[in-house]
Amino acid sequence: MSIIAKQPLEWRLFLALIFGLHIISYLPNHISFTTRSINCGIMIQKERRLFMSKREHNLKIVLVLLASLIFIGTAGYKILLKLNLIDALYMTVITISTVGYKEVSVMNNAAKMFSIVLILMSLGTVGYLFSTIVSLFIERDWKQSWRNRIMQDKISKMSNHYIICGAGETGYNAIKQFVKSNAAFVVIDKSQERVNELLSENIPTILGDASLEETLKKANIHDSKGLVSSLSSDAENLYTVLTARQMNSDLYIVSKAINKYADEKLKKAGANNTISPDEIGGSRMASLMLRPHVISFLDVITRAGGISLDLEEVTIHAESTLIHKNLRESKIPEKTGLIILAIKKHDQDKLSFNPSSDELLEKGDIMIVLGDKEQVENLRNIAKDSTV
Repeated sequence: MSIIAKQPLEWRLFLALIFGLHIISYLPNHISFTTRSINCGIMIQKERRLFMSKREHNLKIVLVLLASLIFIGTAGYKILLKLNLIDALYMTVITISTVGYKEVSVMNNAAKMFSIVLILMSLGTVGYLFSTIVSLFIERDWKQSWRNRIMQDKISKMSNHYIICGAGETGYNAIKQFVKSNAAFVVIDKSQERVNELLSENIPTILGDASLEETLKKANIHDSKGLVSSLSSDAENLYTVLTARQMNSDLYIVSKAINKYADEKLKKAGANNTISPDEIGGSRMASLMLRPHVISFLDVITRAGGISLDLEEVTIHAESTLIHKNLRESKIPEKTGLIILAIKKHDQDKLSFNPSSDELLEKGDIMIVLGDKEQVENLRNIAKDSTV
């Protein structure tokens, strides 16, 4: 301590600044620990789906180091060369960037030594900062491009699948039901944010306008079996239905109808069926008010004991042993545990509710049943129905 005290003031200040730069070298470990602690706290409070990558984490550390170097450098030149704040900052920037502009003051020995240390420390920091930023953008673009390519290849191989146009509130609820049913489907949406969210959930998604032929071709519409149009306006739904029907005449199309007069126009354009979310919501609210016990009963039988029971339709195919047997002989409830609510005959448009035990089953007949997933699968195997 006595040796340092005997040194000139400028050298004592120089040594103090060098000590400050030495302290900065320990910042990465401290920042890493602090960031991990914060992340742990956030993970406990919230269920985060996306975490900061290691490279992004390192980028933050380097930015803190760079800011610290600028602060120490500015303070050092201000003290060692008696400069004002702007001149000290200028000296620091030209030193760190190594551009070689003329100094604003005569350099003394302490300032020269300080500059040498500052340059040596800044070379690695600035170089790593530049390489990290460049690689970060390159990796992101490469990963996004690679993910899109894999997803497009997966979509191109799909057949007998469904297409959902629009991932808004209505569309997203439809998506959840398709995921629950393990059905093959692809989503089309114009919002990059929604597309990224769906891709992060590993849901096949295409960014584009669903009313354009080129977009529907990407969704492999010629090999699909059904399309749901849940876009935000009747005009968009109308164009989408019209385009889809022209591209695939056998496609089963269900469209959202917002305006009360849109139903007829959408069906003329090619929709097999239309759904009005407002109408369904209003009917549900009225039923809850006028017939609360009936609605409660329906809610109970579909969620009894935590077991989800669904209404499903099963089609009888040519290879099935059910053909030319009546319901009594088929013993479907005994074999599967399902409740048969209705049957739609292959040559009729209307449903036959609560069919009698003498109802004869034939190829192409559709049974509407109530039960859990395993029970429905058992009946599909008996009926040789491989479709979902």
